[in-house]
Amino acid sequence: MNLQVAQDTIQAAGVFFSRSDDATGAGRRQVLDSNWIVVGQTPPAGADVGEGEAVLSAVKIGERSTC
Repeated sequence: MNLQVAQDTIQAAGVFFSRSDDATGAGRRQVLDSNWIVVGQTPPAGADVGEGEAVLSAVKIGERSTC
């Protein structure tokens, strides 16, 4: 799913602070979240998560990922 939808989903579950990072390792900022696709997350799906613990790894739409 795109990064914006993922963030909205986390917020709907009651966690309002999550982080995102560039899964390519290039350190790019996710300025327009809807242009990024989530390819990984910490903690894994179904795990309990608290404020600031959710990290979404994303790549720009159309980029390849090894995740």
